[in-house]
Amino acid sequence: MTPDVRTVLDGTPIAHLATVLPDGAPHSVPVWIGTHGDHVAILTGPSSRKARNLRRDPRTAISLTPPDNPYQPVVLRGRVVRWLTGDEAWEVVDRIAEKYIGGPYSRDEERVVALIEPNAQP
Repeated sequence: MTPDVRTVLDGTPIAHLATVLPDGAPHSVPVWIGTHGDHVAILTGPSSRKARNLRRDPRTAISLTPPDNPYQPVVLRGRVVRWLTGDEAWEVVDRIAEKYIGGPYSRDEERVVALIEPNAQP
């Protein structure tokens, strides 16, 4: 992950996560995004369509743009290498929520975090 990409990920970009549906069709959804170490982190419900897709096939593509420059596209490909749950996940969820909404994420619904290892870009 280059420093420029990390800077965008650590901001509040508009991000879209693409996964593969069971029939092989693409599925794309907007997500909040951040970093956790050298990984890209996204949060989701444990039973969401994106979580089910990524547990079955961990490959993903992410496109995002920084809010202050929608013409600066960043495209990442990678795979989910780890799932965080419980308190470990909530620490990451709250850190990402702080960026986007200025405070912790609601505890009304369970959340997990997918850690994505980005592929090296040519």
